[in-house]
Amino acid sequence: MKSPRILIVAGSDSGGGAGIQADIKTVTMLGGHAMTAVTAITAQNTVGVQGVHPVPTEMVVRQMCSCLDDIGVDAVKLGMIGSAETARAVAEVLQGLRLPVVLDPVMVATSGSVLADAETIAAFGHLVALAAVVTPNLPELAALSGLDALNGRGATVLVKGGHAEGEVVTDRLIGPEGEIARWSNPRIHTSHTHGTGCTLASAIATGLGAGVDLPAAIGRAIAFVRASLERAPGLGQGHGPMGQQFATEFRSLDARG
Repeated sequence: MKSPRILIVAGSDSGGGAGIQADIKTVTMLGGHAMTAVTAITAQNTVGVQGVHPVPTEMVVRQMCSCLDDIGVDAVKLGMIGSAETARAVAEVLQGLRLPVVLDPVMVATSGSVLADAETIAAFGHLVALAAVVTPNLPELAALSGLDALNGRGATVLVKGGHAEGEVVTDRLIGPEGEIARWSNPRIHTSHTHGTGCTLASAIATGLGAGVDLPAAIGRAIAFVRASLERAPGLGQGHGPMGQQFATEFRSLDARG
């Protein structure tokens, strides 16, 4: 059985709630094969980030090339990049590969800890041009100069509505020519939201890697995130991890939602 090969370029989370750890759980539960290029090691738990150790850019590139040269890749998920230098190098590796890339512009952890400085945020522009879809939350969208700026670069953007007010969360897929699709769902009230953005982006990448079109991949990803939120195991004293491991109904690649 073919398993889509997903290369995840992101930072690790020692607490297992977000980052590489959430990405691997998500890709695995959705029937994909997860590969990783770790950009940073974090000392992190449900209440905050206690330390960040960036991985040298050269080593990030070596990890990516090791996967590309041997196993092959069907889609790429980009998360925490670590530095402006790494952002530029990652863009150079991906340039010309014609792979679907999902860019989750990670800037701040769920706990509020800053994970990207101004120079790194500015360097996201090198990656936006390569992405099939960019998945910012509302604060990240503002930091990237807004929807018009991203659409002006030719980007298709999934504007996530989780940070907006109200009992209904609306996510909108918007391309340079206007809105493509939208999804509205009742808000799930829980403090166990650590890793929602990572999970969503990795789920979208897995769908794209399996050959699903973008709106269908997003619809399936949103459904997976909601199921994972509803089944969070209740760990930690702060923003706890989600329950991806319990969303077993999504294991089939045919569950395209």
